[in-house]
Amino acid sequence: RRLVSMNAHPSQFAIALLFGLLQATACQPESPVNQLPAASPGDEEQPAPQALPAEPSTAEPSAPEARPPSAAAESNAPTSDVDARAAAAKAAALNATAAAEAAKTKAAAVAAARVSVPAKASTREKRRMRKRKSIDRLKSKRVESTKRNPYGPSARPHKRPRRAISPEYSPYGHQPSRLRRHTVAPPAEVPTRRERYAHTPEADYKAVADDPRSTFSIDVDTASYSNIRRMLRRGQRPPVDAVRVEELINYFTYDYPQPDGDDPFALITEVGPAPWNAHHQLVHIGLQGRELEVSQLPGRNLVLLLDVSGSMRGPGRLQLLKSAFGMLVDQLDRRDRLSIVVYAGSSGVHLEPTRGDEHETIHQALDRLEAGGSTNGAAGLDQAYALAERSFIEGGINRVILASDGDFNVGRSSHDEMVQLVESKRDKGIFLTVLGVGMGNYNDRTMEQMADHGNGNYAYIDTIHEARKVLVRELTSTLVTIAKDTKLQVEFNPACVAAFRLIGYENRVLAHKDFANDTKDAGDLGAGHSVTALYEIVPLGAPDAATLGAAHVAPLKYQPSTNATARATGELLTVKLRFKEPTGRTSKLLTDVVRTSEQSLADTSQAYRFSAAVAGYGMRLRASKHIGDFDFTDIRTLARTAVGADRFGDRAEFLELVDAAFRHAHY
Repeated sequence: RRLVSMNAHPSQFAIALLFGLLQATACQPESPVNQLPAASPGDEEQPAPQALPAEPSTAEPSAPEARPPSAAAESNAPTSDVDARAAAAKAAALNATAAAEAAKTKAAAVAAARVSVPAKASTREKRRMRKRKSIDRLKSKRVESTKRNPYGPSARPHKRPRRAISPEYSPYGHQPSRLRRHTVAPPAEVPTRRERYAHTPEADYKAVADDPRSTFSIDVDTASYSNIRRMLRRGQRPPVDAVRVEELINYFTYDYPQPDGDDPFALITEVGPAPWNAHHQLVHIGLQGRELEVSQLPGRNLVLLLDVSGSMRGPGRLQLLKSAFGMLVDQLDRRDRLSIVVYAGSSGVHLEPTRGDEHETIHQALDRLEAGGSTNGAAGLDQAYALAERSFIEGGINRVILASDGDFNVGRSSHDEMVQLVESKRDKGIFLTVLGVGMGNYNDRTMEQMADHGNGNYAYIDTIHEARKVLVRELTSTLVTIAKDTKLQVEFNPACVAAFRLIGYENRVLAHKDFANDTKDAGDLGAGHSVTALYEIVPLGAPDAATLGAAHVAPLKYQPSTNATARATGELLTVKLRFKEPTGRTSKLLTDVVRTSEQSLADTSQAYRFSAAVAGYGMRLRASKHIGDFDFTDIRTLARTAVGADRFGDRAEFLELVDAAFRHAHY
């Protein structure tokens, strides 16, 4: 046991084993000589015999007689074979002990030698071990990642690999490096794979010989611009269908003059060259609504319909809405009424109709809102409209303000069902404003259509700055409608125009017969709101006029041909405008004639140049085949010449977004 505790060498164990065998042999009796006679039961105990002194003798020494062990046996000189064996065993034991001590000393020396090895060698070994462990750990993670990720271990489990930009995404194919560098490929699906957008193919040129008219509904929505801004600031490229060029253009104000007379808005037109095609022209059509003073505003009956489902958790959702509506509450007075309806898996009245000047009560109700549960939007809409009807203000503003990410997943959740629900309520004089928030699961398609069919407007709130713009700066135009069912129809002169196309408004196009149909729903215009539309036209003498203006329909036999009188008038087109009063049922008609112009781009107004730059920006984001080599650098240069006063910094921000789009054009 002592050798084991000393971690002795195997040779020491061999010596110890030999010593044990010798000791066992020495202690074992081998003959009767070594034993005393056994005493019989009847014998008395006899005293031990005493050793006699040895007498000198000359005879041959005889074999020693057997004698019991005594003190003489312990003498240094062995007198028998047993004593010799015992002495040998004792010597062996001494040698084994000495060998053990020597082995212990040697082991201590070896241990000391190991301790004295330089520290660098130990550190190097530790590093080598750590590296091996790290490699094994990474291998195990790679194997596990491959099981979870169908795109391979090199891709993130929650992302798809980036696709190479194919020439088919560019209308120009393999272009010089400068053009390819600025051509935006279709967006990756990863950042917005759960977001839903309506597919809107870009409008192409129409030959005037086939149809000289264009009819569409106005659009005052601005959601697309702020939604794109959110994506670009997060380093994401917007999906093509998320880019609605008309909403980008109408996000900005253009300092149009106020209307004269009794008409609720003014009509402004301007003609100039197209920045992206020197042979084409742009027709700029602006509509400016009359602004109202605060004293002219009627009482407001507002119902906030807030989505508090589980999808509204996180930053930029419910918390942002609470801050946004807090700013709205501060704009209300005693003439107004405000109530709050919330919905998740079920809906309920969170705040009964409350007078607008009770700010503290309303703020406390907003602070108590929390998110959780599924989304039953239809049930919330039903209850919100019922509450609005109960607090209806005759001659006032009666409006439901829906704030959600559009992720309706309980109850009537389909697109058509939600639209039908909104349409059934608008005829009662209760309009709908839609505010979108959130990302990842955002349902833009449903939110836009609900606002369009609810006689309201649609905005996307991505920052507190945008909330201030919509609910404070533009509160009057957001809530106060001065004209409803507003439609535009443009008729081009075949003597001057070979072909035309409307930039944007793809989902607002109407049939020509619906222009004079007062039962056909169209867009609404708010107080102080402005609407801008751009047409790109191909003049009759342009190099591509014969191609783009070629008729695809056989000419009619009795159709009047273009005559010299029409050409001599110098009329380029005629703009027709129809609208209804907010409570009216019969539309009114306004017309304006636009004449040809030869002014240069530098001579055009700031409104013309900036709107053209924004239109080019939207076309570039959509990878339009009509944009040519007009890249982001050209867009920025044109926009810089038309920034103007820029009181709120919106146009300066646009320049930043142009730079952001340029940086993200290389996906």
